[in-house]
Amino acid sequence: MIICAGEALIDMLPRESKGGEAMFLPVCGGSVYNTAIALGRLGSQVGLVSGVSNDIFGEQLVAGLAASRVGPDLLIRSDRPTTLAFVRLTNGQAEYAFFDEGSAGRMIRVRDLPALPRAARAVFFGGISLAVKPCCDTYFSLMKRHSKGKLIMMDVNVRPDFIPDEAEYRARTEAMLAHTDILKLSDEDLRWMFGDADPAAHAEELLAKGPKMICVTEGAKGVTAYLASGAHTVLAERVEVVDTVGAGDTFNAGVLAGLDRAGALSKRALTEGLPKEVVIEALRLGVKAAAVTVQRAGANPPWAEELA
Repeated sequence: MIICAGEALIDMLPRESKGGEAMFLPVCGGSVYNTAIALGRLGSQVGLVSGVSNDIFGEQLVAGLAASRVGPDLLIRSDRPTTLAFVRLTNGQAEYAFFDEGSAGRMIRVRDLPALPRAARAVFFGGISLAVKPCCDTYFSLMKRHSKGKLIMMDVNVRPDFIPDEAEYRARTEAMLAHTDILKLSDEDLRWMFGDADPAAHAEELLAKGPKMICVTEGAKGVTAYLASGAHTVLAERVEVVDTVGAGDTFNAGVLAGLDRAGALSKRALTEGLPKEVVIEALRLGVKAAAVTVQRAGANPPWAEELA
């Protein structure tokens, strides 16, 4: 079983009414929520740890989980409002304006955390949940609690406009690397962290901080995984891009599902060293699933049968 831990929110996607008026469509989203949905659709057993409101948007989120075979048992429900993320698309690239103060997702604390099922073998973290208090500290506590026995994957997924204290965010991210087995970054994340987007220049430094595998996505160029044993690249598929919402989240799910299918979803497997073919197949599944997502409006990951 794979556990996803982080935000569940509503993306307000730009649309046009029949009369030509600008409007927004409320769609289930959030980086970690999207990864959980994608995992469920790819056939993995998955649960989501997240603060979810009892309001109408919260009910929409819960219904979305059920429709994609994601268990609701680990949700932390409250009467606080749901986080809203208004999306602006420019040439298919998404920009976000978040409304998150006092939200059900943001305000969860360590005492609210559920016990994870014994069947859980991996825990995924990421998104805006790692940027703001108190939830960032709550999720870091969950990571530290389980990092000795379970595989930990983290997607940095930097949203600079959402970070209230850059120095504190950088320090916390650095501390989290010591508990992370698989680190995923985009070329944009690298540029924010190091001032450039050259993954080869920073892979060794990042591996020395704790992760056993680093996946760097570069949009249309594809993805490269860096391990102590070497680097492996899978090229992106050539498709007609509608928008990129949820692409990285779907990729994360593909990598986890791929390792799960290969029987390599464990801290021990990563520590002992993954065979090249296992890494390549996991990357391919991530790339293939993400290629479907970018051909659709919003975060709408594929089902396993669509990739067969």
